[in-house]
Amino acid sequence: MKDKQVKEVMIPLSDYATVSEEETLGNAIKELQQSRNNTQLNHKHRAVLVYDKDNQITGKLSIRCILKALEPKYRQFEHPESIGNIGLSRFGFNNDFLKSLLDNFNLWDETLEELVKKASKLKVKNVMYTPSSGEYVDENAPISEAVHQFILGCHQSLLVLKEDKVVGIIRLPDIFDLVCDILV
Repeated sequence: MKDKQVKEVMIPLSDYATVSEEETLGNAIKELQQSRNNTQLNHKHRAVLVYDKDNQITGKLSIRCILKALEPKYRQFEHPESIGNIGLSRFGFNNDFLKSLLDNFNLWDETLEELVKKASKLKVKNVMYTPSSGEYVDENAPISEAVHQFILGCHQSLLVLKEDKVVGIIRLPDIFDLVCDILV
């Protein structure tokens, strides 16, 4: 039996939440919440896709991006190689050290409510995640190629391309569901 193609498993762009990069974070959060409430999929959306003025998908706004945007001081941790975008615990830092960062950098020194209100006014383009070239997969690629990218890239989702245009998204849980279906 031949492997399924990515396009047979992906969620089409028309079925996924999208927002303009010019939209506010507050409105994007509302869009994500609405899509989470209205989805008939097995797994709720954990991100919205972001489009530019030409209606081309340029990024993702994940729940992690949203939470990171709440505390503006996290930008102090950003680095050209994106050290702020990976878990510091992976480098052997223990919880005591990670907690000390809260005090040393005065992180979360305002209430969550205050931080949410401030962050809700930010533009999506300033907090979204721009996928790397390894986070795109062709719609005609076999599922095994997508799995390979998920594993080696430690990605949660891949944007699906048709002739260099994003037409959908494939998520790690969708692949897992496929594995489960094969076993049943």
